Amino acid sequence: MLSGASSSEVFAGKEITCVIDLGNGFYGQNGLETGFHYELLKRFAEDNSCNIKIKAANKDEDYADSLRNGSIDILITHENDSIQDLFLSRRISGSSVWAVSGSSDAELRQINNWISCETSSPDFESVLSVYKDTYSPLRRAEKGLKSKTLSPYDEIIRKYAAKLGWDWRLLASVIYQESKFAINSQSYRGAQGLMQMMPNTANYYGVTDLLDPECSIKAGTAHLIRLQNIFRKIGIKDEELIKFTLAAYNAGEGRIIDCYNLANKLQVDKGKWEEIVGIIPLMREDSILEEPSVKLGKFQGYETIDYVEKIMSLYNAFVAINSVS
Repeated sequence: MLSGASSSEVFAGKEITCVIDLGNGFYGQNGLETGFHYELLKRFAEDNSCNIKIKAANKDEDYADSLRNGSIDILITHENDSIQDLFLSRRISGSSVWAVSGSSDAELRQINNWISCETSSPDFESVLSVYKDTYSPLRRAEKGLKSKTLSPYDEIIRKYAAKLGWDWRLLASVIYQESKFAINSQSYRGAQGLMQMMPNTANYYGVTDLLDPECSIKAGTAHLIRLQNIFRKIGIKDEELIKFTLAAYNAGEGRIIDCYNLANKLQVDKGKWEEIVGIIPLMREDSILEEPSVKLGKFQGYETIDYVEKIMSLYNAFVAINSVS
């Protein structure tokens, strides 16, 4: 990411627990600021030869008290009156600071030395701008604006899109729809991370840290690959395969297979997503509960239909914004 940062033996060999508590992110816009500090902390650990555990803040928990009682070692937050008794680093971006309990002056000095080197790097402002560059893909495409980057995670997205066999901008569209590239996104249902995976599902793919951008994309892509293989085996092809896979990512494969089976019984083209959309209203009727080909009962489907449409619209926008595949 950046280079030339100061290192010392102050933190060498230590286990450091950090919490990033930045609310809605840069100037109240979104959670990209959490991703920026996540990358800084990883770099800090590498430069200072320490092991670091990074957590995103839970709502309504007082992490300043956790820092005071020694439950955590570093708190990344916005400077405010409630933390004035803590030892604060120099500002990094906007009003964000790294707070420590003050048990060691040497630790705060080293953090400040490291931040000073990092922020004076020639690359710092360009890296920071990627995490601050929030935008609407649809509006940017409508205005004809171009960009070499779509997110802070383009390199990772390219890597895993290749495993999936997708244009990387399509996978970027899924991630934008799920989280708007904010690593600390969490739904009311408990889905987490860039690709909004449920922890149990992520565990199935060997991923336990959904705050980690690459781990989140790895788990989400593995799930998409599994879903895509299910529908490929029953004969869904090309762009239709993508749409069925997206629908299953949103609703679960069981729901989409129910729709496929009903379409088959009704002798409509079960391999076309548009035809599936056409029979989904039947899935909302009470009579569907008596249909033997439907295993999971009634399915409203509004959210799933909208989800697939939004992903494809975002994909078209991202292609217009970034013409380099």
